[in-house]
This record gives sequence, C-alpha cells and structure tokens, in this order.
Amino acid sequence: MRVEELIVYKELEGRQIFDDMVWLMDHYRSGDGRARPLFYQCMHGLLERGAMHGFSGNLWHCYLAELLVNNVNSYSMACEIRGEVDGSINQLALHDIAIFKEVYDFDFSEMTDVLKAPEFGTVIDYESPVRSSKVYSTKIRDRIGRLAEQFASCDSALEMKAILTEFYREYGVGKFGLHKAFRVVHTDEGALIDPIRNISHVQLDDLIGYELPKKKLIENTEAFVAGRKANNCLLFGDAGTGKSTSIKAIANDYYDKGLRIIEVYKHQLEDLNDVIAQVKNRNYKFIIYMDDLSFEEFETEYKYLKAVIEGGLEKKPNNVLIYATSNRRHLIRENYEDKEGRREDMHASDTVQEKLSLVYRFGVTIFFCGPDKKQYEEIVKGLAARYGITMEEEKLLAAAGKWELAHGGLSGRTAQQFIDYLRGRMA
Repeated sequence: MRVEELIVYKELEGRQIFDDMVWLMDHYRSGDGRARPLFYQCMHGLLERGAMHGFSGNLWHCYLAELLVNNVNSYSMACEIRGEVDGSINQLALHDIAIFKEVYDFDFSEMTDVLKAPEFGTVIDYESPVRSSKVYSTKIRDRIGRLAEQFASCDSALEMKAILTEFYREYGVGKFGLHKAFRVVHTDEGALIDPIRNISHVQLDDLIGYELPKKKLIENTEAFVAGRKANNCLLFGDAGTGKSTSIKAIANDYYDKGLRIIEVYKHQLEDLNDVIAQVKNRNYKFIIYMDDLSFEEFETEYKYLKAVIEGGLEKKPNNVLIYATSNRRHLIRENYEDKEGRREDMHASDTVQEKLSLVYRFGVTIFFCGPDKKQYEEIVKGLAARYGITMEEEKLLAAAGKWELAHGGLSGRTAQQFIDYLRGRMA
C-alpha cells in the first residue's frame, strides 16, 4: 500500500485503525506473530466506532469514508459549499484518492484465511442493533453510509473523487461541515470549538404567532447566508416568548445553506477573538449566539463584545454575525441615578452613553412581547392540535388558564409546558 505517498490527505485524524490495517495488508503473509492479534484489535476498533456512529453494512468502508469527509485540507476546504474548483490541487487530490481507492478495494478474503479470522466477515456485513448515532445527526450518519456504498461501486479514482467533491459541496468538511451547532470550551491552548451533537429539531413554523419578529429575523438571516449585507441582531423582550427557540430554529432551517451557530456564554467573551480567528477563513456563515445576555454595573466583560462587534482595529469577518437574546432592552443594568441631575457624576450623559453603546452596535433589534390572554389561548390550541390532544376546547382552555396562574403567567413557554404535561398523562 502506498499510503506514505499521500500528499493532500496526509494528516488524518483518528487514523490508528487505518495505519494498522494498512500494515496488515502489507505483512499478513509474513508469519509475523503480531498480525493476528492486531487484526482482532482492528475489528474491535471498527465495531466500537460503528456502535458509536450508528453505522451498518461494511464498517471498514464506513470508517474510510468518514476519514475522507472529516479531513480538513487545502482541497476539501476549497470545495466545501462551492463544489468543484480549478487548479493544480485537483491532480494532487486525485493522486491521493487513487491511493485510498487501492485501500478501499482491498480483498480481505485471503487475509481472513491466513490469519484464521472468519469473524471479519461479520464486521464488513454488520447489522447494528442501535440505529441512533452519538456523533452525527441521523441525516449525516445515513449520508456517510451512502457515500461508503457509492465508493464501493466506483470504477475509477476519478469517479470516486467526483462523488467525494459533491459531498463537500453539499455538506462541507470536518466538524463545521457535519454539525450545525457548537459550543466553546476554554483550554490551556485557547478556545476549542466543540460540536453540539443533540440540538432541538425545532423549526420557525413551530413558534406559533410572532409573525413580525420572525419575519425580521428571517430577512436578516437570509441576507447573511446569501452573502449580502446583514446586521448583528438582538432579540429582546419578555421571558418565555420564543427568543431562544427562534435562534435554534434558524440553525435548523439554514444549515443546508451553510449556516452554523456557535454558542458563547458571557464569561467566555474574552475568547471571542480566538473563536473568530478559527472560522474567518471557512466558506460557512457563522452566527455567534449569546443567550440571555445581560450585564450588571460591575461586570465589564461587555467591553470585549463591543470591541469585537465594532471598534477594534481588525475588521469583523464578513462570514460572522453576532445574535443575542436578552430580557433587557439595553443589555446593561440601568439605574435612575444614571439620568442627568440624579447623580454626582460630572458627566452623567457620558455614563448613559457608555451603557447604551453596546446595544447600539446591534443593527437589528427585534422585540418579543408576552402574549395576552387571547394570544396565549391561541398558542395552547395550536400546540394541542400539533400534538394530537383531543380534549374539548372549553376544558382545554380552562385547564390552561389554571396552569398559567401557577406556572409563571402568560407566555409561550408556559403554554408548551402545559401541553407537555398533558402529553405526559396520555397513554
């Protein structure tokens, strides 16, 4: 096997099984006593990865396909979202994919006989007892499985390259291609952008009412993913009105158009520059999402955010926007004494402007108002219909009224909690 000749796909993450299997391909006839135990160790590794990822079929082929779709290199990054590219990189990528095809097409029948390991036949024709994946969404898991099957039917490296390139165009590459949402983990080496593997599958249509706020959010987001000018966005208003749900919904609705969401907490604002540096050269659009953002007077972390949004020497990349939700219109706590004439500060207006300067950096502000009684009842009826609750309307609304009195008042969140309560009582 010519794997030492790899050029573009040389740095493979999670390649231990790959290296061990290639060694076996070259040495299984040599009589080396290490070969048979290593073969079983590779089978164990493939089985564990298959269980973790929810793969079925040929686990060796699924593993190789996963290596290719996760390898961030000069070719895969050029092709993500955009598809086929011109230039010499194509010849180098084809050279490497030809090597992968040799490994992919290797016939293991003689190896299993020589090493007396018939169990490998089960590994390459595996039926998974669990169809869920702890790594990918079901859609991505199934797409990688289909990619592995497509590779098996390829007659040439050129055909294999075309199929892989189409995958990069459709889904992207690496963690940013295969996941829609991320969190930031602070490490000694800096900010680590880690995938969130279980995001709520909510859509904007699931949020009943709030048509005008949703329209403003959609217009700004669609301009952003289309490469047009768009603004940083602040969603503010009463608790439980769907601000956070709206952000989760756009992560789902616009994933296929290259939108990714990175969740950042207030205490991580000093990592913002590091996060942006990691994503600014990718072909995706990134929304840095801050939920329930607000600051007390003594908290100064907002100054990091101000500098990143507008004011630092380095321009914020065109593929990054800031979306935040808050119960406070101006984000920073304000006191009556901040007003002119109510404090000893010589320049009271400067203090007020300092507190307002952060919210002014959000070009779009969207207000989510708490529902009145009638709107609350409409939300309850809409959710009941969606989840198949057949309670008589009069009884449903009476029960919903009692529920909201004891559970936080009129809001979309209260309505959802009430419906979840009813669903829990259903047989």
